[in-house]
Amino acid sequence: MDFGGRYQVAANRDAVWAALNDAEVLRACIPGCKRIEWTGDNALEVEVAVNLGVARPTFTGDLRLSNVEPARTYTLTGHGRGGLFGKAQASADIALSDSDEGTLLVFVATGGASGQIMKLGKALIGSSAQRVIDGFFDRFGAAMGAEVTPLHELS
Repeated sequence: MDFGGRYQVAANRDAVWAALNDAEVLRACIPGCKRIEWTGDNALEVEVAVNLGVARPTFTGDLRLSNVEPARTYTLTGHGRGGLFGKAQASADIALSDSDEGTLLVFVATGGASGQIMKLGKALIGSSAQRVIDGFFDRFGAAMGAEVTPLHELS
């Protein structure tokens, strides 16, 4: 499953980068996030309750940052465990660039799941994942005090 989007953030690139790397900002922005904390220079642990409509499993997982170019780009790779629901994994490339209105943030991700969660169907999982992403960016601007405008989705 592929996800992504382009977002205009009315803040400079350094401020956006700092917010993307602040565990408290992330906790406030990730729908259902119960816990997120840095465990190393490029590693986080996270616990998120996911609303799948018919079920609300809690996933615990590890996030790793790689290909880091400060205030420009990184790859975020995550592996989540949802108990009886199985496992989920995702990888996202996040790129920041300057724009006339502040910062252009481009987000491109792929993900998948295994186990009981797949019995819910790809369409339900895909729409749930996109709701999580949309919810994140809805809250991101408020958490950092900047307007975030979604642009067209990536094809």
